[in-house]
Amino acid sequence: MYRLLLTLIALAIASCAQTENKSVLYDQGVSWDLAEYRSSTLSDLAYDIHLQIPSRLDVAIQGVTTFHFTLSESTPDPQVIIDFNQPASSVLSVSKEGQPVPFELINNHIVITGIQPGRHAIEVAYIAGESSLNRNDDYLYTLFVPDRASFALPLFDQPNLKARYRLTLDIPTDWTAVANGPLEERIESDETATYSFKETAPISTYLFSFAAGIFQSETTERNGRHMTMYHRETDAEKVARNADVIFNLHYEALEWLEDYTGIDYPFDKFDFVLIPSFQYGGMEHPGAILYRASSLFLESSATQNQYLGRASLIAHETAHMWFGDLVTMNWFDDVWTKEVFANFMAAKIANPTFPDINHELRFLLRHYPGAYGIDRTLGANPIQQPLENLQMAGTLYGPIIYQKAPIVMRQLEFLIGEETLQKGLQQYLNEYGFANATWDNLIAILDDLSPEDLKSWSSTWIKEPGRPHIQTQLTIEDDAIEQLLLVQSDAWDKKRIWNQQLTVTLGYPDSMQHIPVQLDDPSVELEQAKRQPVPDFILPHSKGIGYGLFTLDPKSRAYLLENLHNLPAPLTRGIAWLTLWDEVLYQHVSPASFYELALRSLATETDELNIQRILNYLTATYWRFLTHNERIQVAPELEVFLWEKLNAAPSTSLKVAFFNAYKEAVLTTQGTEQLHAIWNKSQSVDGLTFSERDFTSMAFELALRNEEAAGEILETQLERISNPDRQTRFAFIQPALSPDQGERDTFFASLKEVDNRSHEPWVLEALSYLNHPLRAEQSIHYLRPSLDLLEEIQRSGDIFFPQRWLGATLDGHQSPEAASIVQAFLDEHPNYPYRLKNKILQSADGLFRAAEIIQQ
Repeated sequence: MYRLLLTLIALAIASCAQTENKSVLYDQGVSWDLAEYRSSTLSDLAYDIHLQIPSRLDVAIQGVTTFHFTLSESTPDPQVIIDFNQPASSVLSVSKEGQPVPFELINNHIVITGIQPGRHAIEVAYIAGESSLNRNDDYLYTLFVPDRASFALPLFDQPNLKARYRLTLDIPTDWTAVANGPLEERIESDETATYSFKETAPISTYLFSFAAGIFQSETTERNGRHMTMYHRETDAEKVARNADVIFNLHYEALEWLEDYTGIDYPFDKFDFVLIPSFQYGGMEHPGAILYRASSLFLESSATQNQYLGRASLIAHETAHMWFGDLVTMNWFDDVWTKEVFANFMAAKIANPTFPDINHELRFLLRHYPGAYGIDRTLGANPIQQPLENLQMAGTLYGPIIYQKAPIVMRQLEFLIGEETLQKGLQQYLNEYGFANATWDNLIAILDDLSPEDLKSWSSTWIKEPGRPHIQTQLTIEDDAIEQLLLVQSDAWDKKRIWNQQLTVTLGYPDSMQHIPVQLDDPSVELEQAKRQPVPDFILPHSKGIGYGLFTLDPKSRAYLLENLHNLPAPLTRGIAWLTLWDEVLYQHVSPASFYELALRSLATETDELNIQRILNYLTATYWRFLTHNERIQVAPELEVFLWEKLNAAPSTSLKVAFFNAYKEAVLTTQGTEQLHAIWNKSQSVDGLTFSERDFTSMAFELALRNEEAAGEILETQLERISNPDRQTRFAFIQPALSPDQGERDTFFASLKEVDNRSHEPWVLEALSYLNHPLRAEQSIHYLRPSLDLLEEIQRSGDIFFPQRWLGATLDGHQSPEAASIVQAFLDEHPNYPYRLKNKILQSADGLFRAAEIIQQ
């Protein structure tokens, strides 16, 4: 009803736009009003797109797009508003049936009035924009999510105007091309090859994609399924080692999803392209999935977690073919729905193929730290966020979508049952196939299938930010429990109740008692605990299902600080680590005590997932919460400890984990010399074979620690690299590691130019080295200009770039001075865009906490 009302309002506004307020529909970007106007007046949409792509970067890409659509008979004062986020000079002509059509250019919209209702074919000739075409010397690829299609091409850039695409590309003859649709024909003439692709099924603009350039290809068939992988890897052994596994993982994911959904793969072909330094792990374009090459082409020394990560990524992108591509959110306020279902399905697909991994523990450690990392901040946002204009859609992305939403989805499955959820999802996919749907559409389906009040549940968990604060209240009488209460409160003072299932564990010297709880009131008594002996500790989140800030009572806190490593179950230990980390951040536990516990635990911990998490906490404490002098004091012992654990580690995965921790923590002269000897190959490490990427990482770390030899180290490493894509990346990052402050300053200043930020992963890596803790004092003057650039970063960059820009800038700092710079920026900009303000508050939370802890 709400959306229907908005649609009627939008139509009413549109009817008087000509005489009263044209700006309502012509705002910069794609406003909700414009999107609703177009989705209610345009139908049967199809595009014919023809692009001429020259080999030379200094020659523009020209294109012609023919728009086929039906304009509604009921449209008052009909107008066609096409999005094209380029200068007016880039629009070469607009015509209909060969005749010029009058148009206006308003706020990056091509506005055509006087078009009568009925079927139309309008042709636009233009010079394509290149920011979202990711153009390189000998290849390019599109990345149009969430609203970047109109930065390259003229079209109706909104998710709920699905269209069929027919693409033609003129490219150099030594290039190849791949797109959403199957190749129809390739015609070669002189120095140009013309690739014509068949028409696609209906898809949204952000899913339209192609890649063209010098690529190699591998093609296979699995039980009648044809798949082609395009890549630029020059290491033939690496390709051979990974290719079959990559194809198998895609095939298995497709088979599983067809069985779960009851719907055959819904598109005409299934190809994928591996891109060097791709901005994300993957992007789910149907028929032309794009991946970051290093995420799929693993090194021979890859860890168990990397193998599972690859399987999960492939399953995630494949699941999007149904969840996101077949059924697409109506508006980007529900972008999280496609991501949560892809994550949710990926776990179901990938986990059974790794039976030796504790998947409950992995789910906990993969999702909770990231979700808590946002929900504990002053910038916490709900899973579903309102969105007034698509130009701000990129700010919706982050850990709440990718980490918290899967936790909440798993709780929903617990609440209504696996069969009910599967049945509801099948109904949802069938009802909205090749169309658009909202989260509320799905909740309505599930509400009909379940006795639970899912609307109320959704209101708290999906549409509100933050997490409950959960504590235990223990009453003792005659050395036994008289009463044990689980109490939840709302730190935001909204008196919300987070209905959820969780398990409370009572810990005794020789046993654990697990008590399940449905926490659906402000306070719930645990009847099973009554008259039980007083436990050594109480852990109110002991099965990895509940979600909240779980504050320990003093006795439990003290016990776990001494005995956590002795708890028998890996999952319980993982939960205890998660809980104690919050205790550090809320200053109930000192960083020094936590650091010592981490060292003691690593001496005996056997579970690889827990070891990885403890190492993460150890290095985070070392760099963020210990002062420089404290690090210098503990470094010798830490380096010896990590080196001994590295040599004693029973698996390659653990050796890699300990070596990476050693490489990142080393500070002493002896440790630096040893790392240098490994890098120059005069010393080996038993059980480890290092890749080019490993040696590059070592060179970067050494350059930070040995300024006198930094130039020679970096030049030597650059000469070692044979792959041209990796050479270019290295050369870009190299100035950020220069021992010369002036060269680093010049490099940072260059990032103010948008063209110098086009390779975002390169920029982020360089920025993290500029702001490394070892150079925090020299780089503090980068903080304010980095914040000043944030709005431009959001406008010009891809969806994750603003938050990653902030992380690469702030994560290396811990000083009160750095915290004051960020706070001053916020104070000076009281009307700063609130979503970007939230990103700053989220990213600066660790800095604020570190500065406060260090000042004490």
